Amino acid sequence: MAREFKLTRIRLEELENELKYLKTTRELEVAEHLKEARSFGDLSENSEYDEAKNEQAQLYGRIAEVENILANAVVIDDEEPEAGNRVGLGCTVKVRDLETDETEVYAIVGSQEANPAAGLISDDSPFGSAMLGRVKGDIVTVAAPAGELRFEILSVERSV
Repeated sequence: MAREFKLTRIRLEELENELKYLKTTRELEVAEHLKEARSFGDLSENSEYDEAKNEQAQLYGRIAEVENILANAVVIDDEEPEAGNRVGLGCTVKVRDLETDETEVYAIVGSQEANPAAGLISDDSPFGSAMLGRVKGDIVTVAAPAGELRFEILSVERSV
C-alpha cells in the first residue's frame, strides 16, 4: 500500500504548479542542454553531455516524486469542524515552554510541508504527535533528544 501524504490545499496547488513547470518549461530546457552537449562531438569524453544526462535524470526523478506525492495526497483542510478546539493537522498552536517560560507559535502540518525554522511542524515529529488531539490548557510532555520538554497549550486555531 502506498504511503499517504498529508497536504494543505495550498501545498497541493504548489505541487501541481511545480509538476506543470517541470513537465513543460524545465523539460524543454533540459532537452535543449542535452541537444547542445551532443553537438560537442565524441560522447565518451564529453563532460557537458554527462552533466546534461545527470540533469535529465534529476528532472525525471523529481517529476516521479511529485507525481507520487500527488497520487497519494490527502488534503487535510477537510477535518471535522467540531474538532476546531483540538490540535490537529492545519492548526496553529501557541505554547508556553514550562521550563523557560517562553511562548512560541507552531503550525501542525503534514510531513511534506514541514519546515521547523518557519514554525511548520510535522504531525510525525515528536512535538507534532504529542500535540495532536490536545486542547487549550493541556500540559504536554514531548520526548526530545535533549530530554523531556513540557509545554502548556495557550491557544489552538484553525489555520487552513
